Amino acid sequence: MVNVIIPVAGLGTRLRPLTWSKPKPLVSVAGQPVLGHVLDRLSVLDIDKVVFVTGYLGDQIEQYVRGTYDFDARFVAQREQLGQSHAVHMARGEVTGPTLIVFPDMIFEADLTLLERIETDGAIFVKAVEDPRRFGVIVAERGRIRELVEKPENPISNLAVVGLYYFKRIEDLFEAIEYQMENDLQQGNEYYLAAALQHMIDQGTTMTHLPVDVWEDCGKPEALLSTNRFLLRKSSDTPSVPGSVIVPPVVIAPTATVRNSVIGPFASVGAGVTVTNSIVTDSIIDDGASIETVMLQGSIVGQNAFVRGDFMRVNVGDSSDIVLAANSGENGSGRG
Repeated sequence: MVNVIIPVAGLGTRLRPLTWSKPKPLVSVAGQPVLGHVLDRLSVLDIDKVVFVTGYLGDQIEQYVRGTYDFDARFVAQREQLGQSHAVHMARGEVTGPTLIVFPDMIFEADLTLLERIETDGAIFVKAVEDPRRFGVIVAERGRIRELVEKPENPISNLAVVGLYYFKRIEDLFEAIEYQMENDLQQGNEYYLAAALQHMIDQGTTMTHLPVDVWEDCGKPEALLSTNRFLLRKSSDTPSVPGSVIVPPVVIAPTATVRNSVIGPFASVGAGVTVTNSIVTDSIIDDGASIETVMLQGSIVGQNAFVRGDFMRVNVGDSSDIVLAANSGENGSGRG
Protein backbone atom coordinates (compact mmCIF):
# COMPACT_ATOMS: atom_id res chain seq x y z
CA MET A 1 0.00 0.00 0.00
CA VAL A 2 1.05 3.58 -0.58
CA ASN A 3 0.33 6.87 1.14
CA VAL A 4 -0.22 10.12 -0.71
CA ILE A 5 0.67 13.68 0.30
CA ILE A 6 -1.09 16.46 -1.61
CA PRO A 7 -0.06 20.05 -0.80
CA VAL A 8 -3.04 22.33 -1.51
CA ALA A 9 -2.16 25.41 0.57
CA GLY A 10 -1.12 27.75 -2.26
CA LEU A 11 -2.96 31.04 -2.78
CA GLY A 12 -3.28 30.64 -6.55
CA THR A 13 -2.53 34.30 -7.23
CA ARG A 14 -2.07 33.74 -10.98
CA LEU A 15 -5.68 32.55 -11.22
CA ARG A 16 -7.29 35.51 -9.50
CA PRO A 17 -10.05 36.62 -9.38
CA LEU A 18 -11.22 32.98 -9.50
CA THR A 19 -9.16 32.10 -6.43
CA TRP A 20 -10.37 34.90 -4.19
CA SER A 21 -13.26 32.72 -3.07
CA LYS A 22 -12.02 29.18 -3.71
CA PRO A 23 -8.67 27.38 -3.42
CA LYS A 24 -6.82 26.82 -6.68
CA PRO A 25 -7.30 23.00 -6.73
CA LEU A 26 -11.09 23.49 -6.80
CA VAL A 27 -11.08 25.66 -9.92
CA SER A 28 -13.16 23.84 -12.51
CA VAL A 29 -11.87 22.42 -15.79
CA ALA A 30 -13.76 20.11 -18.16
CA GLY A 31 -16.63 19.62 -15.77
CA GLN A 32 -14.91 18.99 -12.43
CA PRO A 33 -12.31 20.56 -10.13
CA VAL A 34 -8.65 20.17 -11.04
CA LEU A 35 -8.21 18.23 -7.79
CA GLY A 36 -10.89 15.77 -8.89
CA HIS A 37 -9.01 14.99 -12.10
CA VAL A 38 -5.81 14.42 -10.09
CA LEU A 39 -7.46 12.14 -7.53
CA ASP A 40 -9.13 10.10 -10.27
CA ARG A 41 -5.70 9.39 -11.75
CA LEU A 42 -4.54 7.96 -8.42
CA SER A 43 -7.27 5.31 -8.40
CA VAL A 44 -4.88 2.69 -9.88
CA LEU A 45 -2.93 2.72 -6.61
CA ASP A 46 -3.65 0.70 -3.48
CA ILE A 47 -3.90 3.75 -1.23
CA ASP A 48 -3.62 3.60 2.55
CA LYS A 49 -4.33 7.26 3.31
CA VAL A 50 -4.19 10.65 1.63
CA VAL A 51 -2.89 13.66 3.55
CA PHE A 52 -3.96 17.09 2.30
CA VAL A 53 -1.79 19.99 3.43
CA THR A 54 -4.26 22.85 3.39
CA GLY A 55 -4.11 26.59 3.81
CA TYR A 56 -6.28 29.39 2.44
CA LEU A 57 -9.92 28.23 2.30
CA GLY A 58 -8.83 24.73 3.30
CA ASP A 59 -12.27 23.94 4.66
CA GLN A 60 -13.54 23.90 1.07
CA ILE A 61 -10.93 21.27 0.17
CA GLU A 62 -12.01 19.10 3.08
CA GLN A 63 -15.69 19.50 2.25
CA TYR A 64 -15.11 18.55 -1.39
CA VAL A 65 -12.95 15.51 -0.62
CA ARG A 66 -15.18 14.10 2.12
CA GLY A 67 -18.28 14.65 0.01
CA THR A 68 -16.85 13.00 -3.12
CA TYR A 69 -14.38 10.28 -2.13
CA ASP A 70 -14.38 7.49 0.45
CA PHE A 71 -10.64 6.92 1.06
CA ASP A 72 -8.96 7.66 4.39
CA ALA A 73 -8.34 11.41 4.14
CA ARG A 74 -6.37 13.49 6.65
CA PHE A 75 -6.05 17.27 6.70
CA VAL A 76 -3.23 19.31 8.21
CA ALA A 77 -2.92 23.10 8.02
CA GLN A 78 0.13 24.97 6.75
CA ARG A 79 -0.03 28.28 8.60
CA GLU A 80 2.97 29.85 6.86
CA GLN A 81 3.74 29.77 3.14
CA LEU A 82 7.39 28.73 3.29
CA GLY A 83 7.62 26.60 0.16
CA GLN A 84 7.29 23.05 -1.09
CA SER A 85 9.50 21.36 1.47
CA HIS A 86 7.79 23.06 4.38
CA ALA A 87 4.38 22.00 3.04
CA VAL A 88 5.44 18.36 2.66
CA HIS A 89 7.02 18.32 6.12
CA MET A 90 3.65 19.29 7.62
CA ALA A 91 2.53 15.70 6.90
CA ARG A 92 5.16 14.21 9.21
CA GLY A 93 3.42 12.20 11.88
CA GLU A 94 0.65 11.19 9.48
CA VAL A 95 2.50 8.89 7.06
CA THR A 96 5.41 6.44 7.04
CA GLY A 97 6.83 4.09 4.44
CA PRO A 98 5.99 4.20 0.71
CA THR A 99 4.56 7.60 -0.16
CA LEU A 100 3.69 9.51 -3.33
CA ILE A 101 3.76 13.33 -3.29
CA VAL A 102 1.47 15.05 -5.79
CA PHE A 103 1.31 18.79 -6.42
CA PRO A 104 -2.19 19.24 -7.90
CA ASP A 105 -1.73 22.31 -10.08
CA MET A 106 -1.55 20.20 -13.22
CA ILE A 107 -3.26 17.34 -15.01
CA PHE A 108 -1.01 14.37 -15.69
CA GLU A 109 -1.15 10.99 -17.35
CA ALA A 110 1.47 8.48 -16.27
CA ASP A 111 1.82 4.79 -15.57
CA LEU A 112 1.86 4.83 -11.78
CA THR A 113 2.08 1.04 -11.67
CA LEU A 114 5.77 1.43 -12.61
CA LEU A 115 6.37 2.36 -8.98
CA GLU A 116 5.85 -1.26 -7.97
CA ARG A 117 8.93 -2.30 -9.95
CA ILE A 118 11.55 0.35 -9.31
CA GLU A 119 14.79 -0.83 -7.72
CA THR A 120 15.87 2.57 -6.37
CA ASP A 121 14.91 4.34 -3.14
CA GLY A 122 12.53 6.60 -4.99
CA ALA A 123 11.48 8.13 -8.29
CA ILE A 124 10.71 11.52 -9.79
CA PHE A 125 8.36 11.89 -12.75
CA VAL A 126 9.65 14.16 -15.52
CA LYS A 127 8.83 15.39 -18.99
CA ALA A 128 11.07 16.90 -21.67
CA VAL A 129 10.26 20.60 -22.27
CA GLU A 130 11.48 23.25 -24.69
CA ASP A 131 12.20 25.94 -22.07
CA PRO A 132 13.27 24.37 -18.75
CA ARG A 133 14.09 27.72 -17.08
CA ARG A 134 10.59 27.86 -15.59
CA PHE A 135 10.86 24.49 -13.86
CA GLY A 136 12.96 22.33 -11.64
CA VAL A 137 15.05 19.97 -13.76
CA ILE A 138 17.06 16.80 -13.24
CA VAL A 139 20.41 15.62 -14.56
CA ALA A 140 20.63 11.84 -14.83
CA GLU A 141 23.27 9.26 -15.69
CA ARG A 142 22.47 5.62 -16.51
CA GLY A 143 18.96 5.92 -15.13
CA ARG A 144 20.00 7.51 -11.82
CA ILE A 145 19.39 11.13 -10.90
CA ARG A 146 22.65 12.92 -10.15
CA GLU A 147 21.53 16.52 -9.74
CA LEU A 148 18.40 18.63 -9.29
CA VAL A 149 18.27 22.34 -10.03
CA GLU A 150 15.30 24.61 -9.39
CA LYS A 151 14.56 27.05 -12.25
CA PRO A 152 18.09 27.15 -13.70
CA GLU A 153 19.13 30.37 -15.43
CA ASN A 154 21.37 28.34 -17.71
CA PRO A 155 19.50 25.13 -18.50
CA ILE A 156 21.55 22.02 -17.86
CA SER A 157 18.77 19.60 -18.80
CA ASN A 158 15.40 19.64 -20.53
CA LEU A 159 13.86 17.05 -18.18
CA ALA A 160 11.43 19.08 -16.07
CA VAL A 161 10.06 17.84 -12.77
CA VAL A 162 6.27 17.73 -13.07
CA GLY A 163 5.33 17.59 -9.38
CA LEU A 164 5.16 13.82 -8.76
CA TYR A 165 7.63 12.25 -6.33
CA TYR A 166 7.76 8.73 -4.87
CA PHE A 167 9.72 7.50 -1.87
CA LYS A 168 9.91 4.00 -0.44
CA ARG A 169 10.67 5.60 2.93
CA ILE A 170 9.11 9.04 3.30
CA GLU A 171 10.96 9.31 6.63
CA ASP A 172 14.19 9.87 4.67
CA LEU A 173 12.70 12.89 2.93
CA PHE A 174 11.40 14.33 6.19
CA GLU A 175 14.91 14.10 7.66
CA ALA A 176 16.40 15.79 4.57
CA ILE A 177 13.87 18.61 4.83
CA GLU A 178 14.82 19.14 8.47
CA TYR A 179 18.46 19.37 7.40
CA GLN A 180 17.46 21.84 4.69
CA MET A 181 15.58 24.10 7.09
CA GLU A 182 18.21 23.88 9.83
CA ASN A 183 20.84 25.01 7.30
CA ASP A 184 18.52 27.62 5.73
CA LEU A 185 18.81 26.19 2.22
CA GLN A 186 16.34 28.52 0.54
CA GLN A 187 15.81 30.02 -2.87
CA GLY A 188 13.78 33.20 -3.12
CA ASN A 189 12.72 32.88 0.55
CA GLU A 190 11.22 29.44 -0.09
CA TYR A 191 12.28 25.91 0.72
CA TYR A 192 12.16 23.97 -2.53
CA LEU A 193 12.16 20.17 -2.60
CA ALA A 194 15.12 20.22 -4.99
CA ALA A 195 17.50 21.17 -2.17
CA ALA A 196 16.25 18.42 0.15
CA LEU A 197 16.38 15.84 -2.63
CA GLN A 198 19.90 16.89 -3.61
CA HIS A 199 21.01 16.40 -0.02
CA MET A 200 19.50 12.90 -0.04
CA ILE A 201 21.29 12.01 -3.28
CA ASP A 202 24.59 13.39 -1.97
CA GLN A 203 24.14 11.14 1.08
CA GLY A 204 23.68 8.04 -1.07
CA THR A 205 19.92 7.86 -1.73
CA THR A 206 19.23 6.41 -5.18
CA MET A 207 16.52 8.06 -7.30
CA THR A 208 15.38 7.16 -10.79
CA HIS A 209 13.21 9.15 -13.18
CA LEU A 210 9.97 8.03 -14.81
CA PRO A 211 8.11 9.61 -17.74
CA VAL A 212 4.71 11.25 -17.86
CA ASP A 213 2.83 11.01 -21.12
CA VAL A 214 0.78 14.16 -20.50
CA TRP A 215 1.50 17.22 -18.39
CA GLU A 216 -1.06 20.00 -18.62
CA ASP A 217 -0.62 23.10 -16.48
CA CYS A 218 -3.59 24.60 -14.63
CA GLY A 219 -1.84 27.50 -12.94
CA LYS A 220 -2.83 30.40 -15.20
CA PRO A 221 -6.04 31.32 -17.08
CA GLU A 222 -4.61 30.62 -20.54
CA ALA A 223 -3.15 27.31 -19.31
CA LEU A 224 -6.46 26.37 -17.70
CA LEU A 225 -8.26 26.92 -21.00
CA SER A 226 -5.63 24.86 -22.84
CA THR A 227 -6.11 22.02 -20.34
CA ASN A 228 -9.87 22.32 -20.76
CA ARG A 229 -9.44 21.82 -24.51
CA PHE A 230 -7.17 18.83 -23.96
CA LEU A 231 -9.60 17.09 -21.61
CA LEU A 232 -12.64 17.80 -23.78
CA ARG A 233 -10.92 16.26 -26.81
CA LYS A 234 -10.87 13.01 -24.84
CA SER A 235 -14.61 13.18 -24.13
CA SER A 236 -16.96 11.21 -26.36
CA ASP A 237 -20.28 12.48 -24.97
CA THR A 238 -22.22 15.09 -26.92
CA PRO A 239 -25.30 16.28 -25.04
CA SER A 240 -28.46 17.10 -26.93
CA VAL A 241 -30.19 20.38 -26.06
CA PRO A 242 -33.48 21.12 -27.90
CA GLY A 243 -33.57 24.59 -29.36
CA SER A 244 -29.81 25.11 -29.16
CA VAL A 245 -26.77 24.09 -31.19
CA ILE A 246 -24.09 22.00 -29.50
CA VAL A 247 -20.70 21.87 -31.24
CA PRO A 248 -18.52 19.13 -29.71
CA PRO A 249 -16.43 18.65 -27.78
CA VAL A 250 -18.29 20.10 -24.82
CA VAL A 251 -19.33 19.22 -21.29
CA ILE A 252 -22.71 20.42 -20.06
CA ALA A 253 -23.83 19.49 -16.55
CA PRO A 254 -27.23 17.75 -16.37
CA THR A 255 -28.59 20.55 -14.16
CA ALA A 256 -27.54 23.34 -16.53
CA THR A 257 -30.16 25.15 -18.60
CA VAL A 258 -29.34 26.21 -22.16
CA ARG A 259 -31.84 28.21 -24.21
CA ASN A 260 -31.54 29.42 -27.80
CA SER A 261 -27.74 29.31 -27.69
CA VAL A 262 -24.66 27.87 -29.35
CA ILE A 263 -22.34 25.96 -27.05
CA GLY A 264 -18.90 24.84 -28.21
CA PRO A 265 -16.56 23.78 -29.35
CA PHE A 266 -14.39 23.41 -26.24
CA ALA A 267 -16.93 24.74 -23.74
CA SER A 268 -17.50 23.48 -20.19
CA VAL A 269 -20.82 24.42 -18.61
CA GLY A 270 -21.16 23.65 -14.90
CA ALA A 271 -24.00 22.60 -12.64
CA GLY A 272 -26.90 25.02 -12.30
CA VAL A 273 -25.62 27.29 -15.06
CA THR A 274 -28.11 29.18 -17.21
CA VAL A 275 -27.12 30.20 -20.75
CA THR A 276 -29.64 32.23 -22.73
CA ASN A 277 -29.39 33.73 -26.25
CA SER A 278 -25.63 33.38 -26.23
CA ILE A 279 -22.64 31.86 -28.00
CA VAL A 280 -20.07 30.20 -25.72
CA THR A 281 -16.93 28.71 -27.21
CA ASP A 282 -13.49 27.79 -25.82
CA SER A 283 -14.64 28.79 -22.34
CA ILE A 284 -15.27 27.51 -18.82
CA ILE A 285 -18.54 28.47 -17.12
CA ASP A 286 -18.51 27.42 -13.48
CA ASP A 287 -21.43 26.29 -11.32
CA GLY A 288 -24.39 28.58 -10.84
CA ALA A 289 -23.31 31.23 -13.34
CA SER A 290 -25.79 33.03 -15.63
CA ILE A 291 -24.86 33.96 -19.20
CA GLU A 292 -27.28 36.16 -21.07
CA THR A 293 -27.08 37.63 -24.60
CA VAL A 294 -23.30 37.46 -24.98
CA MET A 295 -20.65 35.93 -27.20
CA LEU A 296 -17.91 34.44 -25.06
CA GLN A 297 -14.66 33.05 -26.42
CA GLY A 298 -11.53 32.16 -24.48
CA SER A 299 -13.26 33.12 -21.24
CA ILE A 300 -13.53 31.85 -17.67
CA VAL A 301 -16.62 32.68 -15.61
CA GLY A 302 -16.62 31.84 -11.90
CA GLN A 303 -19.32 30.40 -9.69
CA ASN A 304 -22.60 32.32 -9.44
CA ALA A 305 -21.33 35.10 -11.70
CA PHE A 306 -23.79 36.96 -13.95
CA VAL A 307 -22.59 38.06 -17.40
CA ARG A 308 -24.83 39.86 -19.89
CA GLY A 309 -24.23 42.15 -22.84
CA ASP A 310 -22.11 41.89 -26.00
CA PHE A 311 -18.99 40.03 -27.18
CA MET A 312 -15.97 40.20 -24.88
CA ARG A 313 -13.17 38.06 -23.54
CA VAL A 314 -13.51 37.83 -19.76
CA ASN A 315 -11.99 36.25 -16.66
CA VAL A 316 -14.70 36.65 -14.03
CA GLY A 317 -14.40 35.66 -10.39
CA ASP A 318 -16.99 33.90 -8.26
CA SER A 319 -20.18 35.80 -7.34
CA SER A 320 -19.41 38.66 -9.75
CA ASP A 321 -22.09 40.63 -11.60
CA ILE A 322 -20.78 41.83 -14.95
CA VAL A 323 -22.67 43.92 -17.54
CA LEU A 324 -21.05 43.98 -20.98
CA ALA A 325 -22.41 46.97 -22.89
CA ALA A 326 -20.40 47.87 -25.98
CA ASN A 327 -21.74 51.37 -26.60
CA SER A 328 -23.39 52.60 -23.41
CA GLY A 329 -20.19 53.15 -21.44
CA GLU A 330 -21.60 51.15 -18.52
CA ASN A 331 -18.91 49.61 -16.37
CA GLY A 332 -18.93 46.08 -15.04
CA SER A 333 -19.49 45.72 -11.32
CA GLY A 334 -18.10 43.06 -9.04
CA ARG A 335 -19.75 41.47 -6.07
CA GLY A 336 -17.44 39.63 -3.83
